[in-house]
Amino acid sequence: MVYDVIVVGSGFSAIAVTCNLIEQLPASATVAVVGDDPGFGRGTAYRTELYLHRLNVPAGRMSLLPHQPDDFVDWLKNHGRRLQAGDFATRSDYGLYVRDTLARLLRRRGGRCRVDFIRAKAAGCVERYNSTLAFHLGNGDEIAGRNVVLCLGVGNAKLPVDPAGVPLSIRPRIIENPWRLSWLGRVASSDTVCILGSGLTMIDQVLALRAHGHRGRIDVLSRRGLAPLGHARKQSAPLPIAVEALPTTISGILKSLRAKSRSVDDWRSVMDGLRSQTQALWQRLSNKERARFLRHALPWWNIHRHRVAPDVFDRFDKLISEGTVGFRAGFLKSLRADEGGLVAEYRVRATREIAKLKTDWLVNCTGMERAGISHSPLLQEMSRFELIAADPLGLGIQVDANSEVVAPSGISPARLFAVGALTAGQFWEITAVPDIRVQAKAVAEAIVARQSAPED
Repeated sequence: MVYDVIVVGSGFSAIAVTCNLIEQLPASATVAVVGDDPGFGRGTAYRTELYLHRLNVPAGRMSLLPHQPDDFVDWLKNHGRRLQAGDFATRSDYGLYVRDTLARLLRRRGGRCRVDFIRAKAAGCVERYNSTLAFHLGNGDEIAGRNVVLCLGVGNAKLPVDPAGVPLSIRPRIIENPWRLSWLGRVASSDTVCILGSGLTMIDQVLALRAHGHRGRIDVLSRRGLAPLGHARKQSAPLPIAVEALPTTISGILKSLRAKSRSVDDWRSVMDGLRSQTQALWQRLSNKERARFLRHALPWWNIHRHRVAPDVFDRFDKLISEGTVGFRAGFLKSLRADEGGLVAEYRVRATREIAKLKTDWLVNCTGMERAGISHSPLLQEMSRFELIAADPLGLGIQVDANSEVVAPSGISPARLFAVGALTAGQFWEITAVPDIRVQAKAVAEAIVARQSAPED
């Protein structure tokens, strides 16, 4: 079947695009959403049921559709959640809200476009007709689309050691994907745990362990030993920042932002002032300066920019002050078995010293891998056909300012877009809901405009 639009993916980005298409396309249009995740839209982050797993953006900025800014807060009220726009909702509630929003739009009977959800993986692609791109599906079917939106997410990052060198005896004690929460039931209350990585996922898993009765020691090993900071309980107004007046080098930008932080009561107002300007700031940087940011400034950007809810931060900070959670800065070198547990050997940061950490469990919380072509057979094939090209810094694929894919050949049989993490090379801040929802709406509008344009 030939569709007007094919959305490839089943995570939040795909559902955001689909909801906008339902709102904007005429009844005569057809849409296919192709993905092999049974929980369309919820993804890993929003399927967790633990109440301590919170959004790190206030509820008032999390509506799925940007032109309905109060939608999520209204949903919370209608479902008996006593939260205000400035509060931080649970991720589970947000997943339910995304599901309900999609279901509400699909229940429209008059004037709604046709939407088919196809539970299959897009395994390959080929130019089938002059104006369409066809996809071979894992179930043996084939579909084609005049417009295609790539919404492929990223997987959990792999352990930074050669798996061939990890003894078989300790592999059951290595948790490669912490979001499969069944592992928590295997951890005894007094077991020691080493968490690899110190970002938002680490905090989620520490609190999940505590909620499941774990009271043992938790060591956090990361390259710099940094942890996310917390949102203020009383938020300050964002400081207006003129991006065009900032330097175009990372060192110059840092100097300027530090000076601004000294002029305000709370440094968070500077970071919040950058929030709406981050994409414009990124696009002013040369590839050389972008690479310098990724090498040197990214960890500090992450802990200041991607903060956690105040009460969650207080819980976590208390565990640190009590000595339950400790931090080590270093680079994991090897894993070996030792007396029923395992030993992680790591090089201490800024030294040549090799230290050892004995633990009962190792939990991989190094985060998500960067979006790219190498992790997807479909994208690899599209690259061979010169339909897409990798971003030079490994941040997804090349797109223009309108999220339209830049084909190396200059020719694409269908109009091809990307949304979400695949477009980080162009937009950088494009993995959080407030940014993705705006991008999804703009892509849907571009597709609708083409649908409505008269033929030559």
